[in-house]
Amino acid sequence: MANTSQAKIVIIGGGFGGLFTAFDAAKHGEVTLISDHDHFLFKPLLYEYMSGEVEAWHIAPHFDELLDDNINFIHGSVTDVDFENNEIIVEGRDYRVPYDCLVLAVGGRTNYWNVSGAEQNSFPFREIAHADALRNRMIETLDHIPAGSAPQDVRDTLTFAIVGGGASGVELAAKMSDLLHDAVGRRALRGEPRILIIEMADEVVPGMAEDIRRIVEKALSEARVQTHLQTKVVGVAPDGLTIEHNGVQSEIKTAATIWVAGVRVHSLIERLNIEKTKNNLIIVEPTLRVKGQENVFAIGDACYYADVPPILAGTAQLANQQAKLLGNNIKAFVNGKDLSVGKFEELGEALSLGTENAAVLAEGKSFGGTLARQARFALYTSRLPTWQHRLKVGASWFFEGTSPRPLQPLGF
Repeated sequence: MANTSQAKIVIIGGGFGGLFTAFDAAKHGEVTLISDHDHFLFKPLLYEYMSGEVEAWHIAPHFDELLDDNINFIHGSVTDVDFENNEIIVEGRDYRVPYDCLVLAVGGRTNYWNVSGAEQNSFPFREIAHADALRNRMIETLDHIPAGSAPQDVRDTLTFAIVGGGASGVELAAKMSDLLHDAVGRRALRGEPRILIIEMADEVVPGMAEDIRRIVEKALSEARVQTHLQTKVVGVAPDGLTIEHNGVQSEIKTAATIWVAGVRVHSLIERLNIEKTKNNLIIVEPTLRVKGQENVFAIGDACYYADVPPILAGTAQLANQQAKLLGNNIKAFVNGKDLSVGKFEELGEALSLGTENAAVLAEGKSFGGTLARQARFALYTSRLPTWQHRLKVGASWFFEGTSPRPLQPLGF
């Protein structure tokens, strides 16, 4: 298109990819960010929010705190895109949002894989509200255990199953185990909680380097988390789930089933008339331009990029790398220049493994323990949006600490 500072650049989605692209794109045109949430969410620290190690404002700042006057913000759900007329339809709005350049960055949603009862009876874990709901369920379950209960009754009552043994499942299991063991001790209950990971693969965190997996497996063992490998879930009920291993099915009663076993595309992407894979991922060129669309780009969980290493799929570090490429390509597009091709690399891993432990892989070397936990917080401080927010959060963590908040009885 012609070189103009008034190019209308519209970004749908305010996650890592959308927000950081908006920051870059604002230098090259009139940017509008549309999101169905009023806040950004730093998802890698959602586990720490659930445990009380960080506060909501640390990881979920509102967009009006992050965006300058050079970025317009619309809080609403996009229902459709008119690619022929370059217009966006937002639910409840009596006008259409025009664009010269469009970025689809809506992210994903929980994939329940059509397992019977999974969507109705499982806890997802992708948003602040999900973390609040899970924490409250743990407290409510503890509150209903009578004093003097037998150890086996405590164990049966405090059984929680996590479906999915990737990074999310591992981080959640270790965090829940630490919180619940601490709560059992504080309440002088006999017995201990039972945390289960249900994973279809033959190992946890599949795809990660062997040395970091050894750290993860050791941490799960020390946290007394039980892993059920090569096991699939065939049904979820309000009070438990049915699993299958080696062709044999069995039922497990649970206080809650938490589902972190995959991501599917946003419903908006499923509706759009653009080229997609059989899994409804948007097919993008190496420049992140949507195949068959001159002025539309896609980024993050919603798109299929052939050369991305599998270990990077769905990660914040991939979204950040893509946002940098896309910012450059929006500038090139606006100025009528050739677009660049991206190459995305594994920059390291950082996993939370409880309230006092973590695992970090950096420059080919892995280490765990409390030092890794501190390194993880330092790393994520540097990746928070805007230097002002990084400064406020970093100061809060430095002066006030990041200690977990115990699972106190409701009302305390």
